[in-house]
Amino acid sequence: MATRTSDAAKGPGGEGELLRMGELAEVTGVSAATIKHYRREGLLPEPVKTSRNMAYYPPEFVERIRLIKRLQEERFMPLKVIRSMLESEPERAAALLEVEDRVIERALAGERTRTSASEVRARYDIPAEVLERLGEIGVLTPNSRGYGPTDVRIIEAISRFRAGGYQQELGFTVYDTLRYQRAMEELVREEVEVLMERVASKMEPDRAMELIEAGAEPLKDLIAAIHSKQLIVELQRQRAGQD
Repeated sequence: MATRTSDAAKGPGGEGELLRMGELAEVTGVSAATIKHYRREGLLPEPVKTSRNMAYYPPEFVERIRLIKRLQEERFMPLKVIRSMLESEPERAAALLEVEDRVIERALAGERTRTSASEVRARYDIPAEVLERLGEIGVLTPNSRGYGPTDVRIIEAISRFRAGGYQQELGFTVYDTLRYQRAMEELVREEVEVLMERVASKMEPDRAMELIEAGAEPLKDLIAAIHSKQLIVELQRQRAGQD
């Protein structure tokens, strides 16, 4: 519980209590040393000084410090970039995180339903050791309740590959899935950066979410079509090289 300060440490008109450094660190979960570093970097205005060795911090410092920390940890922004954003477009910084939170929340909501391991094994012709290996390499991420919807879609796709003849005897193993996972990691990283820069930072969160959701299905079709086109290009290139 925060210690009450004197009347001299009240905000304008007595509204809102100012905080000592220790209280500010406790409320924000950010150490006093880090808060002082933010001040030195120009990310925070000067505190209210009541004496040479006593300073108090306005309540609005709390949200600002939390925002700075999140931009550091979740958007990996350097402090210089954060300072520039807070000075010129403080609303944009908060909007970026709000859209990200809502995208993550919606994605996780879709993953809450689970299919048990026994049901997956009964539904798809994939050995238990193959499922375990896919989990070990991070392609699947089951929990104690089973597999999420995206896991099940991956399992279904692998099952169809196997049914079509892509078997270990021909050299196809679970490790082939890593090729696609690694390629998608870089693609998705760039996709998120573009979305945050062009969408989340330039419109209200509700509108940004509408745009992101409207693009989800067309994006899947686009990726599939580009893959098919590039496959043809590569086959033709290899054949030309053999002529």
